[in-house]
Amino acid sequence: MARPAMRIPPETDLSPFDDVEDATSVTLTKAPRRVSDLAIETVARGFFREADRYGFSQADFLRFINSVLGLSMAATEARVKAGEPAPAAPVESFISDDRVAIRPFNAAEHAAILLEWLQDDAGAQFLRGGTNMHPITPDQVLADPTNVLGMIVLPDGRPIGATAFLHIDREHRKAEMRKLIGEPALRGQGFGKAATRIWIQFGFRTLGLHKIYINTLNTNLRNVRLNEALGFRLEGILHDEVFLDGQYHDVLRMAIWDQ
Repeated sequence: MARPAMRIPPETDLSPFDDVEDATSVTLTKAPRRVSDLAIETVARGFFREADRYGFSQADFLRFINSVLGLSMAATEARVKAGEPAPAAPVESFISDDRVAIRPFNAAEHAAILLEWLQDDAGAQFLRGGTNMHPITPDQVLADPTNVLGMIVLPDGRPIGATAFLHIDREHRKAEMRKLIGEPALRGQGFGKAATRIWIQFGFRTLGLHKIYINTLNTNLRNVRLNEALGFRLEGILHDEVFLDGQYHDVLRMAIWDQ
């Protein structure tokens, strides 16, 4: 059962700073097929009437929701064990805060601008494959059902970057995160931090992830500091892991956990 959009109170924000927005609107989805709002409301009303007869308290409703989510995750794990790749929940609507929104990636609308962003050095890192740093294409990302790609847009709808969860592991509830502010003039202005914050919440709340990790070059100090500020912690250092621009570089593995 899909869950309706909800307002996340500030105390549940995963970011550890004081400058976090008061609330973040996140649309929670379960499956690639979007269930209509009317269908959701009808099912919810039917359950509420039955629950009211049983004398459900607010705590009971929360327990019920957790139970349903647990059943959903168990069903997904069963499909994985049966050899069926579990599709990642798509970004079916806007995930937003006051500064940016993340909307579904639409190839017809966004492919050209994403390819343009990937031409510079910063953009090229967005789709390099894991720690081996071999480039992958947007088509390869979209063809894999364990990947989710979103577009970062301003309140006026202008796309400025992209986010991704790659190699979503349903059994262990983890995924690799990527982010990119594609417009060079808008880098370093806090848009990446805002987008990352709500993308993390999407991963934990909608995809049901327990762990989100990133691989970053030791030379990308700005990215390392941003990730630390968002709550990521260093897991380990892979020494001389990649050979780029005529020399070897260490790769830092950082992660954040759903608490």
